[in-house]
Amino acid sequence: MADPQVNDANKAQREFWNSPATRAWADEHERVDRLVAELTAQLFEVAAPQPGEHVLDIGCGGGTTTLELARRVGPTGHVIGADIAEHSIAGVRQRIADAGLSQAEAIVADVSAHPFPPESRDLVFSRFGVMFFAHPTAAFANVRRAVKPDGRLTVLVFRTPKENLWPQGPFEAVRHLLPPTPPPGPGDPGPFSWADPARVRRILEGGGFRDVSLTPLDPKVRLAPPGGIADAIDFMMTFGPLTRVVPSLPVEQQNAVRAELEGFFRRYDGPQGIVLPAANWIVQARA
Repeated sequence: MADPQVNDANKAQREFWNSPATRAWADEHERVDRLVAELTAQLFEVAAPQPGEHVLDIGCGGGTTTLELARRVGPTGHVIGADIAEHSIAGVRQRIADAGLSQAEAIVADVSAHPFPPESRDLVFSRFGVMFFAHPTAAFANVRRAVKPDGRLTVLVFRTPKENLWPQGPFEAVRHLLPPTPPPGPGDPGPFSWADPARVRRILEGGGFRDVSLTPLDPKVRLAPPGGIADAIDFMMTFGPLTRVVPSLPVEQQNAVRAELEGFFRRYDGPQGIVLPAANWIVQARA
C-alpha cells in the first residue's frame, strides 16, 4: 500500500505544477515537443513499446508521449498517462478523445502514492518526468508493484547542470540578477537529481528493480532558428526554472534578465540557429 506521508511530501511539487507558472506546459506543449523531438525519438527506439502492451507514462505533461505510446501499443494495449498537473491532464484527455484512442487514459495522480493495479504494466516510460519525487525510492517501490514480472522501465533524465548548457546555461547567465536561493542538496527533488549513476541505482534497486543501466544521450538542442534570439528569450521566460522567479520581480529587473539573456543567446547564434549542447541519461531497468 502506498504511504500517505510520501504523498504529503510532494505537496510543494503539486502546488507548483498546478500554478499559473506551468500552464504553458499544457497550452503550448508543441513548443516543447519540437525542442526535444530528437530525444523523444531516441527514447522510443530504446523503450520499444510493442502492440498489446500496457504502459505507464510518468509525468506525461502535454500528452504527446502518451498519444504516441497508445498508437504503438494499438487497440489491444493500454496506456495510462499520469501527471500531477490538473490543467495538463485536462488537455491530454481532450487530445486522446480527439484522436479516438480508446486504449489511452490520462489521470491526475501522484505516482509515488497512486494505487495502481498490481502487476498490470509491461513498461514504465517517462520523458523528464521522474526527477521531482521527494522520496524517490518509495515512489519507485510503488511503481514497481504496478509492473508485471520481468516488465521493464525506460526513462529519460538530465545529467549534471555543468554538462547541460541546455537547459541550465541561460539560468546561470542571469543568476546574479535573481534573488539568492540555496542550491539543492544531492537528494533534493529537481531536474538534475538523477545525474549521479550511483544514486539512480540506489533509487531503482531500493524500489525493487534490477539490471539498472544508464546510457548517455548527448544531443544538440536547437532552441531557435538563426537570428531567433527573441524566440529563445521568450521560451526561457515561459518554460523552465526562470518561471519560478522572474514573474515576481520588478519590471526593471525583468528587463535586466531579458537583456542578459539576449547577450547569452547571441553568443550561440550560428548558421544552424541557437544550438545548445545537452547531456542526458536513458535509464533502463527490469522488474
